[in-house]
Amino acid sequence: MISVCIATYNGEAFVLEQLQSILKQLGSDDEVIISDDHSNDRTLELIRGLNDSRITVMLNSLENGYTRNFENALLHSKGDIIFLADQDDVWADNKVQVVLQALESSDFVVSDAAITDGQLQVTFPSHFERNNTQQGFWTNFLKTRYIGACMAFRRPVLETALPFPKKQKYCAHDYWIAVVAERFYTVKLIHEPLVLYRRHGGNALNGGEKSTNSILKRLLTRIYVFGCLLGRKKAV
Repeated sequence: MISVCIATYNGEAFVLEQLQSILKQLGSDDEVIISDDHSNDRTLELIRGLNDSRITVMLNSLENGYTRNFENALLHSKGDIIFLADQDDVWADNKVQVVLQALESSDFVVSDAAITDGQLQVTFPSHFERNNTQQGFWTNFLKTRYIGACMAFRRPVLETALPFPKKQKYCAHDYWIAVVAERFYTVKLIHEPLVLYRRHGGNALNGGEKSTNSILKRLLTRIYVFGCLLGRKKAV
């Protein structure tokens, strides 16, 4: 069973296009879990208008912000395989097929992405090449180039990652999942762009781009996350 977890907030402009690209690749027993951070536009109306029984929509009951919003979705997922998805991207038609094949020999995979503008015109054909994305715990602990929207993993990875660390300002959901996966599990990169990663000026995340955080905050983040990792054990 596949669970696709999406965090939404005021996503009316793009969310239907993304959901349509996802749903056509899923089976009847798969699910899409959407946690909404109390949108004040037509996001929920549009999603419910799809009338697809595979979609479960809930309001974020945790702290506001994209990290807790994703955590809320993940907490309600039931699948053996979990995909993360952003509300404003578009999946390649073969994404699920390619990812499932990669997960046959690994626990956690990250695919490449084509970076686009708001109209899905490609501005950079490979996120991996642009940002020199590489595997390895220390590489990704110091500065991960993994995009959350390109991640998929087996349930034990999620069981180890949950609950997320308490201080979300020091630990974004995709950074935390990345370092947990690199620390405890087998990781594989898919060198094929499986996501049209839309950058339209209103994105909540920087998508693996150069951090704008101060040196002090980056240092405090690493110290905090390393301490959180010491308290985790690999799920069986």
